[in-house]
Amino acid sequence: MFADRAKIRIISGKGGNGHVSFRREKFVPDGGPDGGDGGKGGDVIFVVDEGINTLADYRHKYKFAAQNGEEGGKKNCHGKKGENLILKVPEGTVIRDAESGKVIKDMSGDCKEYIILTGGAGGLGNQHFATSTMQAPKYAKPGGDARELEVILELKVIADVGLIGFPNVGKSTFISRITHATPKVANYHFTTLQPILGVVDVPNIPEFVIADIPGLIEGAADGIGLGHEFLRHIERTKVLVHLVDGASVEGRDPVEDIKAIDAELMKYDEDLIKKPQIIALNKMDVCPDKKEEVLNKVKEAFKEEGYPVFAISAVTGEGVNELLYAMKEAMDNFTLAPTVYDTEYDPNDFDTTNLPVEVYRRDDGVFIVEGPKIDKMLGYTNLDSERGFAFFQRFLREQGINKMLEKAGIEEGDTVELGGIQFDYYES
Repeated sequence: MFADRAKIRIISGKGGNGHVSFRREKFVPDGGPDGGDGGKGGDVIFVVDEGINTLADYRHKYKFAAQNGEEGGKKNCHGKKGENLILKVPEGTVIRDAESGKVIKDMSGDCKEYIILTGGAGGLGNQHFATSTMQAPKYAKPGGDARELEVILELKVIADVGLIGFPNVGKSTFISRITHATPKVANYHFTTLQPILGVVDVPNIPEFVIADIPGLIEGAADGIGLGHEFLRHIERTKVLVHLVDGASVEGRDPVEDIKAIDAELMKYDEDLIKKPQIIALNKMDVCPDKKEEVLNKVKEAFKEEGYPVFAISAVTGEGVNELLYAMKEAMDNFTLAPTVYDTEYDPNDFDTTNLPVEVYRRDDGVFIVEGPKIDKMLGYTNLDSERGFAFFQRFLREQGINKMLEKAGIEEGDTVELGGIQFDYYES
């Protein structure tokens, strides 16, 4: 099965912790702090690779992680930076947040590389915390946290022309004639189980990319058959070409087929119907005596829509060049902006100022302070050190937590619990 959708979990690297150490040299009994900084964690980066056209690499593996940064060392040695994780995807891949469905990035157009998750910052070694009053700090800053995210990768192929039609109308044969693509041809519904991309290389016609979209059936927009899985690949095309069985070899009515597929396009996305459309009546070599009759019937049926109609044979090549010229002209006159999805969500945006804090009094009289802002602060604060505890007190005051405690009825000498640590409250 063609892999055009995958769900994966990605994790950036954690920053290496800062190091606590002191100079130990002969004749220097009281050497100062020399703990080095930790290395930055690796980023997670999506990169467009023009050599691939499916998401097959992500079908059988779910978790992808960048490398953690190394801890700092003594003698001011910095920890090694964690290696970035490079995830290669085909052009046209849309990355969405799995939980909200919001678009994170569309790997199309000028976007060839995107850092989706940054690694945690390396922690500072204890050399950074020496002051005139504390010359031997036994504290270093931990490395920044890794970031983790579940994303959905969704491939929407990029082609100038989308070839659409019911199964067995000759689309694969047509693609084989005008490009170097070699799709398998057989007489079954959904014979083409993947969009086939080919570059048109007919003499005297500038190259363009055409996509053979797998055969659709009525109800495709509602997920019947495989249609819903492939309708997304039509979204980026400039021109749509209906390839229908003009000779009605299997008893199909070309007019009804075109109307049915247009109805599916409208149901899936109303903007699809606004794209230029061309009708190609295939297999006309089978019934040359009815060619004009069928041609006139289809032209009359879609006169109001203004769809150009061509009678062709993918087998003999009759009328194919004229059809290709019409495709190129329609592309040249295409005025709608290419479909590129706007970013709705940036996973690197993480504003700690808006994280909630909850203050309440437990039944035993202890005042509880909790929330993600508190957890994050405790992750890089050493309450056992003088400098760390001073920072902690300043944090409570500046973040308005002292006022929240007062509002909850706290008095001097009452017990406060924060992150599992208890202390007596005194106004500062």
